[in-house]
Amino acid sequence: MDDEVDPDHEDVNSVLAQESSELLRVLSCQSPEVIMELWEKTPGASTAAPLCVEAMLEYFKEASAAKCRQFLQRVCLLCENMPMHLDSRLMSVAGCAISCCEDPGVPDRNASPPPLEQQLIKRPRIDHWEQNIGAVRRSLLTRFERLTQRLVREVQLENVWVGLRTANRGRDRPDQTPGSADRGSRTPEPDGYFGCLESRLTLESFFQGCVGKVTVLVGRAGSGKTLLMSCLGQQWANGLGPIPSSYLFVLLEFRQLNLLRRPLTLSELLFQHHLPPAGGDDEKRAVMDYLLSNPAQSCWVLDGYDEFHCKLGGREEPLDSETPRPVADLVSGLLHRQLLPGCTVLLTCRVRDVVDLDGVVDKVGQLLGWDQHQIEEYVDDFFGGKALGVQAADLLRSSRHLLAMSSLPALCNICCICLEHLLREGRDAGGTQEERGTAKAAETGGAGRDEDSRGRSRSLRGRGKREDTIMDGTNGGVHPPPSPTRLPSTLTQVYLTALSAFLSRSPAEGGRDDRSTRFTHSAASLGRYRSELRELSRLTWSGLEQSRILFMEEDVPPGVLKFSLRTGLLSQVEVRCQDGTPVNAYSFVHLTLQEFLAALRIMTSNDVSDTQLRKRFSLKTRWMTKADQRTVFTDSLYLFVCGLASPQCTAALVQLARASCGPGVQSWVEKRQALVLKLLKGLCHSNNLTGPKLLELCHCVQESQDQQLAKEVVGSRPVLELRKIWLLPNDIDALAFVVNSGGDNGVGLDFGACSMELDCLDVLPRCQYIHYLSFRSRKYDDKFAEKLSSVLPEFATLRKLEFFGTSLTAAGAASLASGLQNCLDITEINLSDNNLKDEGIEHVAEIFNKLQTLASVMLGRNNTSLKALDCLVEKMSSCSNIQHVHADGMKEVTVTFYTNHKSKPEPTISLLNQKWSRSEMQKLAESLCRCPALSVLDLSGGQWDEEISKTLTQFLPKFNVTEKIIMNDSCSSVDSLLLLTALLSDCRPVTELHIRLQSPVQVSILFSGGREKPAEETSRTLRLSCCNLLPADLERVWESLGTSSDLTVLDLSGNCLGNKGLRMLLDFLPCLSKIQTINASNNGTSPAGAALLAAALCSHDNLTQIHISDGGKDQVILSFCPDGSEDKQQLKTFRITNSSLRPSDVTTVCRSLVRCRSRLELEFSCSSLSHKAFENLLKVLPKMTSLQRLDVSHSITSTADALTLVSCLTDSRRVSSVELRPHSESFVSFDAVKPEEVSCRFTHFHLDGDDSKRLLETLLQGPRLSDLNLSNNQLGDEGVKCVMDSLPTMKIRRYVNLSKNGLSQQGLLDVSRSLRTCAHISAVELSLDEEQKCLIWFRQSGGCEKTLSVRESRLERHHLVGFAEIVSGCPGLTKVEFKNNSLQSEWIEDFVKLLDCRQTGVIISVEEDWIRAERAVRLVARCLDLNSNIHTISIHHSTLHLSLIKSTQLTPASGDSADSAPSLATKSIGFVDCVDEHQLASMMSIIQRCPSLTELHFSVTSFGAEGAEFLRSVLPSLPNLSSLSVGSKESTAAVVEHVSEVLLQSASIQHLNLSGHVIRDAAARSLTRLLPRLRSVNLTRCVWSSAARLQLVEALGQCVGLEDLCLDSALLDERSRTSLARALRNLNSIRRLKLSKVATAMGQSEANMDLLVAALEGLTQLEEIELDGWLMADGGIEQLIRLLPTWTELRKISLSKNLVTDQSGVKLLEALKSCSRLQELHLSSNSLCDLTAAGMAVVFPSLTHLAVFDISENRIGPEGAASLSKAIMCMKNLRKIHLTSVGTSELWAVAAGLAHCPLLQDVGLGWNNCGDEVALELARVLPLCHSLTRIDLESNNVSVCGAEALLKALRSCPALHLIRLWRNKVSPSDAQRLHLVDRRLNFSST
Repeated sequence: MDDEVDPDHEDVNSVLAQESSELLRVLSCQSPEVIMELWEKTPGASTAAPLCVEAMLEYFKEASAAKCRQFLQRVCLLCENMPMHLDSRLMSVAGCAISCCEDPGVPDRNASPPPLEQQLIKRPRIDHWEQNIGAVRRSLLTRFERLTQRLVREVQLENVWVGLRTANRGRDRPDQTPGSADRGSRTPEPDGYFGCLESRLTLESFFQGCVGKVTVLVGRAGSGKTLLMSCLGQQWANGLGPIPSSYLFVLLEFRQLNLLRRPLTLSELLFQHHLPPAGGDDEKRAVMDYLLSNPAQSCWVLDGYDEFHCKLGGREEPLDSETPRPVADLVSGLLHRQLLPGCTVLLTCRVRDVVDLDGVVDKVGQLLGWDQHQIEEYVDDFFGGKALGVQAADLLRSSRHLLAMSSLPALCNICCICLEHLLREGRDAGGTQEERGTAKAAETGGAGRDEDSRGRSRSLRGRGKREDTIMDGTNGGVHPPPSPTRLPSTLTQVYLTALSAFLSRSPAEGGRDDRSTRFTHSAASLGRYRSELRELSRLTWSGLEQSRILFMEEDVPPGVLKFSLRTGLLSQVEVRCQDGTPVNAYSFVHLTLQEFLAALRIMTSNDVSDTQLRKRFSLKTRWMTKADQRTVFTDSLYLFVCGLASPQCTAALVQLARASCGPGVQSWVEKRQALVLKLLKGLCHSNNLTGPKLLELCHCVQESQDQQLAKEVVGSRPVLELRKIWLLPNDIDALAFVVNSGGDNGVGLDFGACSMELDCLDVLPRCQYIHYLSFRSRKYDDKFAEKLSSVLPEFATLRKLEFFGTSLTAAGAASLASGLQNCLDITEINLSDNNLKDEGIEHVAEIFNKLQTLASVMLGRNNTSLKALDCLVEKMSSCSNIQHVHADGMKEVTVTFYTNHKSKPEPTISLLNQKWSRSEMQKLAESLCRCPALSVLDLSGGQWDEEISKTLTQFLPKFNVTEKIIMNDSCSSVDSLLLLTALLSDCRPVTELHIRLQSPVQVSILFSGGREKPAEETSRTLRLSCCNLLPADLERVWESLGTSSDLTVLDLSGNCLGNKGLRMLLDFLPCLSKIQTINASNNGTSPAGAALLAAALCSHDNLTQIHISDGGKDQVILSFCPDGSEDKQQLKTFRITNSSLRPSDVTTVCRSLVRCRSRLELEFSCSSLSHKAFENLLKVLPKMTSLQRLDVSHSITSTADALTLVSCLTDSRRVSSVELRPHSESFVSFDAVKPEEVSCRFTHFHLDGDDSKRLLETLLQGPRLSDLNLSNNQLGDEGVKCVMDSLPTMKIRRYVNLSKNGLSQQGLLDVSRSLRTCAHISAVELSLDEEQKCLIWFRQSGGCEKTLSVRESRLERHHLVGFAEIVSGCPGLTKVEFKNNSLQSEWIEDFVKLLDCRQTGVIISVEEDWIRAERAVRLVARCLDLNSNIHTISIHHSTLHLSLIKSTQLTPASGDSADSAPSLATKSIGFVDCVDEHQLASMMSIIQRCPSLTELHFSVTSFGAEGAEFLRSVLPSLPNLSSLSVGSKESTAAVVEHVSEVLLQSASIQHLNLSGHVIRDAAARSLTRLLPRLRSVNLTRCVWSSAARLQLVEALGQCVGLEDLCLDSALLDERSRTSLARALRNLNSIRRLKLSKVATAMGQSEANMDLLVAALEGLTQLEEIELDGWLMADGGIEQLIRLLPTWTELRKISLSKNLVTDQSGVKLLEALKSCSRLQELHLSSNSLCDLTAAGMAVVFPSLTHLAVFDISENRIGPEGAASLSKAIMCMKNLRKIHLTSVGTSELWAVAAGLAHCPLLQDVGLGWNNCGDEVALELARVLPLCHSLTRIDLESNNVSVCGAEALLKALRSCPALHLIRLWRNKVSPSDAQRLHLVDRRLNFSST
C-alpha cells in the first residue's frame, strides 16, 4: 500500500491530476444520485450528465486547493468500492477542511454531518484498517514459514496445474464422471460429477481475475489445497499474487469453524477466530465499520468445505452483520452476497461438494494430480538425488498401487516413506539387483482405490530428512531393493507396510528391526505396539462415527499422543476455542490412514460386534450425488476391511487382536474375516449394482484376494457394464483379477462412454478370459483404435468386439482390421456409427475370409455410398461363409455369416431404401447373377421407374432365388405390374406374386424353392390388390397369364372392376380349374352383382361359399372346395352383410338360390331390410327346401318385421328354432326335429295389445314348443295376463320365460294363479329385483307336485292375503317360498292364519333379515297360536319353515282342560343359529302346549346354565319326544349333565345330537346309561375328558339298536380307539357311520387304520360311511375293499383327504361294482391318477344310481380326463360333479360328456387352468342340461371370449343360477360389462 502523504508537503491539485484516471474509473461505477450530488457542488454545472464526471475532474484540477480538498473529501465520503490505497491517499492530501470555505451558493444538507466530522470518523477507520492488515500479513507469513519448514519441494503457484471446469447447475448425475482432460493423471476424481474439464492452466493463471467473485478450487484429499491457500496468503503478504495488498485477507478453515457451536456476529467471527486487533473494542468497531463500508476490499478464503459438518444453503432475505447467526449462515451469506457484497471469496473443497454451491460459483478449477514425471521428480527430491532414489523410483513404477497413490502429494510422501522402509528391509534381507528386477516382473497386484480425501498442509512435507537416506557405510553405495515376495500386492498391504514404516521411526525400534524375509509388515513389530495401535484404532473409529478428523488433546491418552507424534502418525495443528483461545489439536497425516486404522479396529476388536459390521458394511463409490450423505472421509474403510480379510493379513491381525480378544484370538480373527467374505459374497450376488458400485465391488474382491468371490461376481454377470465412468489402470487391474477367475466361461466388458487413457489398454490384456469388449464414445479415435489393435491378439477368448459411436475413420478401421485378423475366434464385430466411408468398409471386408468363426459384422452409419454395398455383394461370390447382407439406406449395414458350416441355408440379401440408377441396377443384377443361390432378395424402397423395373425383370429369370424377392415401394405402375405378372408363365419357379400399387406399395415374388421341383405339383397365387385395375386391365392380366390355369388363390381386391369386371371374372372361372379362393372385394360392385354371384353358387359345384358386404362394394369373397365334389350334403353358404337391400334384391337372390341342390345357409345380417323385403323372404322360404339356417342378425329393427318372420313357424314344418331380437342376433334354423323340440325366443321388442294378440295367434297355430321366451317385451301386467290366459291351450313342453316385462305385485298374483288354472304348470318363479324373473315351468313327467317362489318383490299385506288364497286353493302345491320381500311380522302372521290345506300338506318358508332372536321366538309362538294345521315349524338362521297338514291328519292332544289353552298337535319345533339361550324361556309355555312333540332342535352359539335350566324345565312335559338336538359352538359341562339326567327319565328319546358340547365324567356316566336305547347319536366336535371319552365309547358297544353314529372330529386316544373298534363289532344294525377326521388326532400309523377298518366287518346294513381325513394309505384302503362286497345297501361312501393311489384306487372301483345302489362317491384330496380314471370308465356304467361324484384335488392327466369323459357319459342320474384342481387343464372332453347327464345340477371345474376351449364346450352343452343350476369355473384361464360364449348360452338356461368366473383372464372392465348384462356371471370371490 502507498505511504500516507502530508498535505503540507504535497500539492492537492497535483495528486488529483495523478490519480484522475483511476478516479474516473471509480466515479463511472457510482450511482446517478452520487454523481448528481457531486455535480451540484461544482460551480457552473451545466454539462450533460454522461459528461459531467470528466468535467468535474477537469474543473477541480485547476480549482483552488481549498475547493479541491473539499471535492476530494466529498468523493471519499460518498463513493463506494473505492480502492483502499486511493481512498487513503485522497483523504490524506485533502487534509482538514474549513466549512466556511465551501461555496456559499450551495445550501447545506441537514441529513449529512459536516465534512469535518465525517473526515474525523473516516481517518481513524483507515488507520485501524491498515494496522489490522499489517497484523494479518505478519500472521500469514509466520503460518507459511511454519508449514513449509520441512517441505521436500518449494511451493510455487506457477508450477501447480488446474483443470478449468464449467458448472453443472441443472442435473444430478450419479453415474457419470468427468472426462480425463488432464495430462497423465493417475488418480480418479469422480467423487461427484461437476461438468467437464475445459482447459488446463496454472494455478497462478487460474486466480487471475478472481477479485470480487466467488472462486472454488477443488481437489482430492492430499492434493495440497490447504498449503496452496497458505501460499496464496504468503504472496498477498508480500504484495504479490492476484489479491491486492490493500485488501483484507481472511483465511478461515472449516475444521476450525466446526468448533464454533453458538451463533456469532460477523465481527466475532473475524476477531475471535481470525486475528484480533491490537487495540480494544473501538479498534474492532473501526475496522468493522470500514469493512462494511468497503466490502469489496476484503478477500475471504474458506478452506476445506468438505470438512464442514453443516450444509450450506441460500437465503432470500439479507443478513444483518450485527445479528448473531450460526457459522453456516454467515458463510452462506458471504457466498450468496448477503454479507459483504462485492467481496472476494475463495473456497476449497472436493469435487463432490461443488453441487452444494450451484448458482453462486463464478469459477471452478480442479487441481490435477501429478503425472509420472512429477512423481519421479518428487521421489528424487525426497531421496536427495542419490542412487537410492533411482531404486525407489523403479520400485514405485513396478507397483500400480504405489504409483496410483503417488499422484497425490500427501500420499506420494507416504509412498516414499514406504519405499524407504522397503529398501531398508531389502538391505537387511541381503537382496540383490536381480531380485529387484524379478520383483518388477512378478508384480501382478491390481490398483487400489484412490478415493477423494481431504488434503492437509502437512501432506507435502518430507517425513524423513535427506540425511536419513540409507547409504552404505564404506563406499556410499545404495542398498539393493527388497526381494519380489516382499512387495505389497494390494492397497491394504501397502498401508500395512506404511504402518510398519511409521512404527519403525519409533526410537524403541532403534531405527531398524530384525525381521524375517516375509512380507514387509511384520506381525511381530505390529504386536510390539499393539496397545498403542489399539488406542489409535479406537480413536479413529470414534472419529469415523462422529465424522471427526480433528482430535483434542484430551481425546488422546498422553502416552499414545507422544508415540503418535514421534512416529509421525499424528500431526499437530492450532485451533481456537469458542472464546478464541488457541489450543492444540491433532489429526492423522492422511484421512486414508485414519480409515485404515479404523478398519484394523473392526478386524481386531470385539467391541465392534458382528451385527454392527453387517449393518454398516456396504459398497461406497467415488461417485457422489446430492442425495448422498456428506462425509469428510474417503469411504475407503470397507475397502481396507476387505483387504484385511485376506489370509495374508491374518498373522498381523492376530498380533493386534491379542489385546482385546484374549484366548482363541486366532479363531476369532478367522471368524471375523469369514464374516467379511460372507458379506462380500452377498454383494456379489446382488443384481442391482450400478457401474460404479460394480467397479468398487471388483476392487473389494481384489483386496480380499479371494478367487472364489471373484468367480461369484462374474458367475451372475455375463457382462460387466461400466458405462460413463472415468477408468484408470488400477481399475482395469481390479477388473482383471475378477475376470480371470471366471476361467474359460468368459466375461464381457462394456465400456460405454467411459473415459480412459491409452495406458489402460496396456493393462487390459491382463483380462485373460474376455469374450466381449464394447467401446462406445466419441472419445475413442483412430489413435485409440491403433493402440487397441496392438493388444487385440492377446485376447485369446474374444468373441465379440463393439467399437461403435466413436470417432473411427478409415485409417482406424485399417488398424483394427489388422488386429482383428489375428483374433481367430472372433464371432461378432460392430463398427457402426463411425466415419469409415467406402475405404474403411473395404478394409473390413478384406478380413472376412480370414475369420472362419465370424457370425456378424455391423457397419451402419459410416458415411458410405453404394460403392460400399457393391463391395459387400461382390464379396459374397468369393466369401462362401456370408449368410446375409443387410442394408437399410446407409443407417444399417450388417453382414451375417454362417455359424454352422455343416448345414448352410441359402444366403439372403436385403438392400433397402437404396436409390439405384439404371446402370447401377444393371451392375447389381449382373452381380446377383453371379451370386450363389439366395433364399431371399429384398430390394424394397427403391422407387424405380419402368426402365429400372424392366432391367431387373430381364435378369430375374437368371437369378438363383429359392424363396422370394421383395420389392416393396419399388414398382408403382400397371405396366410394371404386367411385367411381373408374366413371370407366372415365363418363369416357372415363380409360384406366388403379391402386388399392391397403392400406398404402401408392396411387391413380393415367391419361388417354389428349387427348379428341380415339378411345376404341376406347386400351387400358384396371384394377388393384385389395390392396383387400380379396370375391366380392360383385367383382360390384359388374363393375356399375361397365358395358359396358366393352375392358380389356387386369386386376389383382385381394392380395384375398379365393377359389375362388368365381376362378370368377366365369373366367365373366366371354368379356366381356373384349381382355384380355391377368389377375393374381389372393394371393386365397386352393386347389389345386382349379388344376383350374379347367387346364380354362380348354384351353377358351379365347386363354389361353396360367397360372402358379400355393403352390397358388393366392400367384401366379395368366393371360396371353392378343392376337389370339385358334387355331393348334395355339402354345405354351401351365401352371406350378405352390412348391405342395404331392396325387396326386389332379396327376391332375386332367394329365387336364384332356390335352385341350389346342396345344403344351404343364407345370411342377411347387419343389413337394412324393409318390411316388404321380409314379406318377400317369408314367401320364398318354403320353396328353399335345402335351406338349413336363415341368419338375419342385426337386421330386424321393428316388431312388425319380427312378427312377420315368426310366422314361419306355421308356414314351414321344417323350422327347428326361431330366435328374434331387434338389433341383435336373430336367426331361423331348419331341420328335421320332433315337433316338441321347436324353440321360440322372441325378446326385447315392444309388444302392445295387438302385437301380443298376433304373436299368440301365431304360436297357437304353430307346432308344440319346447320352450318359449318372451322376456324383455314390455308386456306389463295386462300383456303377461294375456299370455297366461293362453297357456292352457298353448302347447309348451318345458318353460315360458316372461322375465323383465314390467310386472307389478298384482301381476305376480296373476301369474301365480296359473298354478290353479293350468294343470300342466309345475313351478312358478317370480321376483321384482333387477332380474325381474318370471318363469313358468311345465311338468315333464308324471306327478302333481307344484312349487311357488317369490323373491325380492316388496310385497304388502294385501298381496300376502292373495297368496294365501292361492296357496289354500291350489291342489298339489307342495312348496311355497317367500324370500326377502320386506314382509312384516304381522303380515306373516295373517298369512299363516289364512292358510288352509284341504287336500294335501305344503311346506312354506319365509326368509327375512329381521327373523332373529326375540322376534323369531315371538313369530313361532304366534304362528302356532294362529294355525292349528302346523305340523312342523322351525327357524334356520333368518328363515321360517313350516309344514301344514290337514287338521284331520293331526292327532290332537288329549287331556286339555276347558280352562287352559288348547294343546297343539305340532310334531317338530326347531331354532337353528337364530336365538340365544336366554331367549328360549319365552318358548316354554308354547312347547309345553305341544305334548305330541316328537322332535326338538336347538343350535346356538353358546349354551350355558340358562339353556340347561330351560331343557330341564321343558323336557318332562314332552312324553312323546323321540329326537333331541342341542348343538352348540361354545358350551359348559353343566349342560350335558342336566340334559342327561332329564333324558334318563324319558323313555321315548331315540335320537340325540349333542355336537359341540363339553362332556365331563358325571355327564358321561349319565349318558352311558342312556345310550343303549338310542337309535341315533351325534357327538361331533365334542370336548371330553379321557375318562368320559372312554366311558362313552365303551357304552357304544351296548347300543345294539343303533342305526346312526357320528363321531366326526372326535379326539380319540389309543384306549378309546381300541374300545371303539370293539364297539363297532356289536353295532350290527348301524346304517350311517361318520368317523371323519378321527385319524388325524390318533396318528397315521397303518396299525391305527387296520384296527378300525377291521372292526367294520359284519356291518352289512351300512348305507352311508364317511372316513374323511384318515390319511389311509393303500394298505388300509385294500382292507376296506375286502369289506365292500358285503355292503350291498351302501348309498354313500366318502374317502376324501386320504392317501389313496392308483394301486388301490382301481381295486376300490372294482369292489364298488357290488354296491349297485351307490348314489354318492367322494374321493377328493387323494393321489389318484390316470389309471383310476380309466377304471371309472369301466365301472361307472354299472353304478346307475350314482348322483354325486367328487374327485377334486387329485392328479388326473390328459389321458385320465379322456377316461373321465367316457365315465360321465354313462351317469344318467348324475346331479353333482366336482372336479376342482384335478391336475389337468384339458377338460373339454369332460365338459362335452356332461351333455349326457340330463339331471345335472352342480358342476365344479375350478382351479384347473382351463382355457376357452372348456368354456366354449360348456356353452354348447348348457342348453342340453335343463336342470343345471350352478357351474364353478373360478381360477382358470378363461378369457373374455369364453365368458361371452357362456353369456350367450345363458339365454337358453333360465334354471341356471350361477356361473363363477373369479380369477380368470377377464379384465375388470369386461367383467363388469358382462355382469351387468347377466348377473348370473359372477366374477367376485364370494
